[in-house]
Amino acid sequence: MNKKTISIILLTIFIITSALTLANVFLNDTNTELNQTGTLTIGNKTVHYENAGKCLEVIDGNTIQVYGVGRVQLTQVDVIKEGPSFNQAKNFVSEKCLGKTVYLDIDDKQPKDKYDRTLAVVYTNDTNINKELLDNNLAKMSYFEPSEFKKGLN
Repeated sequence: MNKKTISIILLTIFIITSALTLANVFLNDTNTELNQTGTLTIGNKTVHYENAGKCLEVIDGNTIQVYGVGRVQLTQVDVIKEGPSFNQAKNFVSEKCLGKTVYLDIDDKQPKDKYDRTLAVVYTNDTNINKELLDNNLAKMSYFEPSEFKKGLN
């Protein structure tokens, strides 16, 4: 074998190893609270959640993929699907959620949308992601009924 062939083989092994390591990082969630209910304190407000899991992917600024749950639509918020605010919202959600455990307050009155995504307010340890998108003008209010949540996610 010549040096070029050996280099290609080594590069291929490196890429495969890197991909498997990255997949393991995202799928190996050791959080014992997964898929359990509980409470969090955000600021000085106690919030209840019905499910939790690691955020594996940010599809757009208001849709994420959560390990053990599937696709989650951030309820009551609508991200504009074009222009710079779309990328800003997606980057914001990626920074706050991707690879981290998220806590889901699932809408009791309408738990799924017509695309079979779970409708929820999404929390990290210290942030209400839905509310932050609205407060930072990265999304607009998209209120619908029935919903357990009051308009404005209060």
